[in-house]
Amino acid sequence: MTTTEQSNGFVGRVYDLVTRHWPLVAFLSSALMLAIAHAFETFGHLVPCHLCLKAREVYWVAGTVGLVGVILQRTPLWARLRQPMNLLLGAIFLYGTGLAVFHAGVEWKWWPGPTTCTGAGAVSASDLSAMLNGTKKLKVPMCDKAAWVFLGLSMAGWNALVSLKLTVWSVLAGLRKAETL
Repeated sequence: MTTTEQSNGFVGRVYDLVTRHWPLVAFLSSALMLAIAHAFETFGHLVPCHLCLKAREVYWVAGTVGLVGVILQRTPLWARLRQPMNLLLGAIFLYGTGLAVFHAGVEWKWWPGPTTCTGAGAVSASDLSAMLNGTKKLKVPMCDKAAWVFLGLSMAGWNALVSLKLTVWSVLAGLRKAETL
């Protein structure tokens, strides 16, 4: 067996595994993205802006749809719902891709962000009391300032790439022929 045949075999097995179990992979991917965002907030002390919170909502919706798909895979309904469910996941992740590209564009100052483009993050009672007394001002994150950059991409940029990958996999899973299941 040649190296090309071995790699095609490996790629084919990965494709088969991912598309066959796409609702589970979509659920786990969404949970992982939410965990990563939570870790940046908790351990990195990066308070999310308004658009960051909107991006998280996409993963909550996709994770819920993925979990429903995992449950439906165990029922006779799955034969009829497989394609619509996977394509619905694709539409959700495509929306997430667009939102992430928009957010990255706001950070790069390509276009203005929404006027509500701030988020207060977690606020304690003592912070509120100090703010009301005028002794402390809350720092509100702005959507047009990248809080973290790696290899030239902000979190919004990386989110756009991940969301695009999840969109493509969703469409591949949706277009997979039913007889190969």
